Amino acid sequence: MKVLMLSSSREGQYGYLETARSTILNHLAGIDELLFVPFAGVTLGWDEYVEKVQAALPEIKVTGIHQTSNAKQAVESAQAIAVGGGNTFNLLTELYKQDMLELIRAKVTQGLPYIGWSAGSNICGYSIRTTNDMPIIEPPSFNALQLVPFQINPHYTDYQPPGHNGETRAQRLAEFMVLNPVMPIVAIREGSALLRVDNQLTLVGPHSGILFLGGEQQDIASGQDLSHLL
Repeated sequence: MKVLMLSSSREGQYGYLETARSTILNHLAGIDELLFVPFAGVTLGWDEYVEKVQAALPEIKVTGIHQTSNAKQAVESAQAIAVGGGNTFNLLTELYKQDMLELIRAKVTQGLPYIGWSAGSNICGYSIRTTNDMPIIEPPSFNALQLVPFQINPHYTDYQPPGHNGETRAQRLAEFMVLNPVMPIVAIREGSALLRVDNQLTLVGPHSGILFLGGEQQDIASGQDLSHLL
């Protein structure tokens, strides 16, 4: 398995996929065509989404899965697959609607390189129950690709705006832990990613992450081996 789970498409004031480019291209070494799944796009049209990714990765030919004549055959014959960010609920709903979830899981498990960012990383986890997104549509199930046997929380931040009285991200994830005490959550900050290569899992990028498990939080250092979570 070769699975790259990016927290986000942007970091700070950098351009779209700019800080992730080298990591993505390294992950796609020897590959010149990428099948892109734009289903998380809601206000962003899917054709426009493909163009945006193509502009960010001019070295790779990017084709939207919706632009193919047979989506399932496109997955079968793909050199690599990428799933972009947006709304995780819309993404998962469309994957269920098109009966694509099991096929993508099977192909990635067999070695098809996968790249996700934001919502595209959310669906790599056991379920999407730790996404930050608003449930604008109801998928048949919250169960996702399960390319890793834990929950993922992209875009993690410790920041609490002055005067804001809503729950912090950590408090929301603590609620999940109360109801799911044995299910790990790996929270990754923007600019960082989880990289799975076969049975090895590592946090990559310049920032630390956090492991939420059993009511406790544990810092994860950049470069730390997390293979015990697989």
